[in-house]
Amino acid sequence: MGSPVTLSGFNNIDFNLILNSIMQQESLPLRLLEDRQAALKARANNIGQLAGRLSTLESAARALSGGDGVAAYAARSSDSAAVDAGAGADAQPGRYDVVVSQLARAQVTASSSIAPDADTTIVANGGTLTIGGHTVTLSGPVTLDQLAEAINSGSEPPARAAVVQTAPGVFRLVLTGTSTGTANAFTVTSNLTGGTGVAFGANAVEAADAELTVNSIPVTSTSNTLESVIPGVTVTLYRQDPAHTVTIDVAADPSALEAKVERFVTAYNDLLKFAADQTASAGKGDQASLGRDPLLRELRNTLRSALTSAYDNSGPLRHLSEIGVELQQNGQLEINAARFQAAMADGFDDVASLLAGTGEGTGALGAIETLVQRYTESDGLLNDARDRVTDRLGRLDDQVAAMQDRLAIRRLALQREFIAADQAMAMLKSQSSSLSAFGAVL
Repeated sequence: MGSPVTLSGFNNIDFNLILNSIMQQESLPLRLLEDRQAALKARANNIGQLAGRLSTLESAARALSGGDGVAAYAARSSDSAAVDAGAGADAQPGRYDVVVSQLARAQVTASSSIAPDADTTIVANGGTLTIGGHTVTLSGPVTLDQLAEAINSGSEPPARAAVVQTAPGVFRLVLTGTSTGTANAFTVTSNLTGGTGVAFGANAVEAADAELTVNSIPVTSTSNTLESVIPGVTVTLYRQDPAHTVTIDVAADPSALEAKVERFVTAYNDLLKFAADQTASAGKGDQASLGRDPLLRELRNTLRSALTSAYDNSGPLRHLSEIGVELQQNGQLEINAARFQAAMADGFDDVASLLAGTGEGTGALGAIETLVQRYTESDGLLNDARDRVTDRLGRLDDQVAAMQDRLAIRRLALQREFIAADQAMAMLKSQSSSLSAFGAVL
């Protein structure tokens, strides 16, 4: 915008008002371009929202499209404070009796030498301290705190150091193994020199392996977390009690699988609502809407077809509706809980076969995941649509910038013309006044 026109007001003519009226009229094509620009930006935003909803649907489908995702098991412990268990996708139904006679322990070694404080007394001036093959070299005097810091700052030391006050005015250096089990026991060799000295005696706690039986089979482990003693189940030991038997039951968990199906249903319904909203806004003339876009219509139709199609697999189930995933008259999905539970009761493997497929066959959710990927992958349909809008926006941005430049030049030219006209009128008015005065004198 140029500077405002300052006019003399000759004959009460407001040239500034005239200028603004002319520019407003000549800016109509620019406003049309800017409206198109805003609509394209809103359309790009709508494509982004569609992409987000499709990504959520794809993730929900993927969680059910493979055997690992469909296989939902739960491991329940009769005493989780003593032995806890968590089932994975590879778990197998069964009952396991666990007796823990010993927990795995990390070695603890305290210094036999003591210091009257942790941060003042120099306990060594130099030398080395070797802990399980890990050597700490001192380059100057250290207190107990500084020695502990030097040990802990090393790369993956086999033990962590701490300074412990065991009595008033009595401080010791305590080394605790970073891992449990006899295989992680360590030796300590002190070649420290100077200061009050640092020496080590017997271990306060010996490194030990976990010892237990699972269904009367002896098991040892360097860790209290065992991942292979029961297939597909992680067992965590918390308390040893040779006289106490903890029972772990592993069974199919319909609630976990149902929760995954519910997430898929929610994602689909969210996508469907977005499509319905876009259609409604298109009916009101919203140019940014995707409601009339063939891409959205095709997506909705192909998804509906996939949800109602028959899938060939080794089990007796062919349709999602047979496990309670039902398409309603309004187009939305719902889970018939009673039907789902009945299908699970008849055979977990049959439900898994329908959802994830078996062998060479693709299950229903695998087919839907593949369908959605046509839109979401890097060279998919959505990216193509987004690229087209981006290209159009780029060209439109150039047109808007060029028209703004032309209008700025036009305004400046008009300003100069009106200023010149105003100056001319002011001169004429002055001359008219002079002639009138001259006439009066005559």
